[in-house]
Amino acid sequence: MSKQNQCLMPMASLTSLSRLSTPTHFFTLTLLFVFLSLPLTVLCRCTKSPVIFNFGDSNSDTGGLVAGLGFPVNLPNGRTFFGRSTGRLSDGRLVIDFLCQSVNTSFLSPYLDSVGTTFSNGANFAVVGSSTLPKYVPFALNVQVLQFLHFKARSLELVHAGSGNLIDDEGFRNALYMIDIGQNDLSDSFAKNLSYAQVVKKIPSIITEIKNAIQAVYSQGGRKFWVHNSGPLGCLPQKISLVQKTSKDLDPYGCLSSYNAAAKLFNEGLRHLCQELRTALRDATVVYVDIYAIKYDFIVNSSKYDFSSPLMACCGFGGPPYNYNIKVTCGQPGYQVCNVGSPFLSWDGIHYSEAANSIVTSKILSTAYSTPRIAFDFFCQ
Repeated sequence: MSKQNQCLMPMASLTSLSRLSTPTHFFTLTLLFVFLSLPLTVLCRCTKSPVIFNFGDSNSDTGGLVAGLGFPVNLPNGRTFFGRSTGRLSDGRLVIDFLCQSVNTSFLSPYLDSVGTTFSNGANFAVVGSSTLPKYVPFALNVQVLQFLHFKARSLELVHAGSGNLIDDEGFRNALYMIDIGQNDLSDSFAKNLSYAQVVKKIPSIITEIKNAIQAVYSQGGRKFWVHNSGPLGCLPQKISLVQKTSKDLDPYGCLSSYNAAAKLFNEGLRHLCQELRTALRDATVVYVDIYAIKYDFIVNSSKYDFSSPLMACCGFGGPPYNYNIKVTCGQPGYQVCNVGSPFLSWDGIHYSEAANSIVTSKILSTAYSTPRIAFDFFCQ
């Protein structure tokens, strides 16, 4: 098997795991067991360099906030894999990074990054804090789509003028278009003290914006779409710590029931949208991925993954039970951080650790959480 026709699973994280300190050896062995229960390589369909475009929020932002606004994202963010801050809100790689590695392509550069990239394998339009609504504000989903339209037009203009190493018509046509957004729409609504009923009432409008985005890319020749639903919003340490609650507001695992219920309703709407688009866009492939099921399993079966405190942030302030303080967030003066390699699910109270992201990716690549059950590398030519 030639090297270019192998797709690496996110077992690349084993390298970083081997560097963990002695007190975490048990956690290391647990993760090794989880990882090694999956195939280390799978046959890859990629005979050409894959092209990926991503639209989203902080769950998949690989540096857009820093590049676009100059907003500092300080260490210890990035400490595990990169050894420096890259603008990612995690200690290391995100799910999108592992997915790129799985098809042997380099990490996606933020669209707004003007230095050190050729965008030959696509671009990442995701920016921390992005939502679908309101429209026309930085960096709402429709703004990200407008950025893509400009990127495509300018790229093709330069290609037709003779410039090399840029994405051409075929590259845009065969590219994978990933969408991972909507969580902030729900989160922001709850943060404004809207009732559960008021939050739920907004969901159809959120779904419509995602539909508009997919249709806009489709009208430009895009035919391959990969859509992630929302994770369990009510299990994020940040959300639980900031809400005044009683035991009646929590599910058996300590998560906010209303937040998770809203996320599940949004996910149901998104699932129906993807089903609708498969019928309406006959020559398109639209894959819906149940990220909620993957991440909620971390909470329900935390001992299986050795996440001993799944509702507590590794990096934050305040200690148990959540280690989150909105005035002292990760990377800001006074923060506290767990030891490298400690078995934490949550990195900063909102975003997941590299260890968790690696397992999420392995489950995505299994196709067990995808509808239809299509391998991630289906778009490769």
